[in-house]
Amino acid sequence: MLIAIERTSRAPVALAVTAVLLQVAYPLVGGADRDRLAVLTVLVFFTASATHAATSRGLAWTGRTFGVMAGLGLVAEAVGVATGFPFGHYSYGSSLGPELFGVPVVVPLAWAMLGYPCLVVGQHLAPGLAGAALSAVALTGWDLFLDPQMVDAGYWRWADPHPGLNGIPLTNTVGWLVIAFLMMALLTRVPVANDRVPGGLFLWTYGSSVLANLAFFDRPGVALVGGVGMGLVALPYSARAAART
Repeated sequence: MLIAIERTSRAPVALAVTAVLLQVAYPLVGGADRDRLAVLTVLVFFTASATHAATSRGLAWTGRTFGVMAGLGLVAEAVGVATGFPFGHYSYGSSLGPELFGVPVVVPLAWAMLGYPCLVVGQHLAPGLAGAALSAVALTGWDLFLDPQMVDAGYWRWADPHPGLNGIPLTNTVGWLVIAFLMMALLTRVPVANDRVPGGLFLWTYGSSVLANLAFFDRPGVALVGGVGMGLVALPYSARAAART
């Protein structure tokens, strides 16, 4: 449910632009510099999302929303690492920084950093649980890009990626869809605001992920699967955004 509210700030725009520039730099560096850049990108992207939410929807709403996203992401990942449920058996490498319950702290922040744009996009396309389902598809679609890239970088690895797509087990996709839907279903009351920043970050993530996998990472299969999966939401949202301008 969308509830009208009016607040604006320039800070989220500056942070969003910084996050985009950091992502542009990612394919151009390697080794430990790439590891540090990956963590920094998540921190800046998360801050851009949280700052937009706080300045446009208020601190109380932002605290609840990001608490649910990061908290549920952390619980799901901690259970996943310990038991293999719901994603499948996997383990983290040592390149993502400090850990909490066996999960790098940056990981639940990553759930929230794009979870917020996905929440906003889904609720713009449809109200209530229908929007939550679209948000869940959007966030899961992002992981179709993310997981192959992170595995290739050595940030985590799967014990058995079969049956799977692009080296990632299908159980992971199902697990993401379930957790993401639960997350979004808890957060359907979204105040209306100027959402160019989260909407832009969402569409940038989609378009840049397709391009990067085609032009920089030489993974056309990932570009295709992620492009279709995340595109189920990104393309309708892009069309609606274009129609409003």
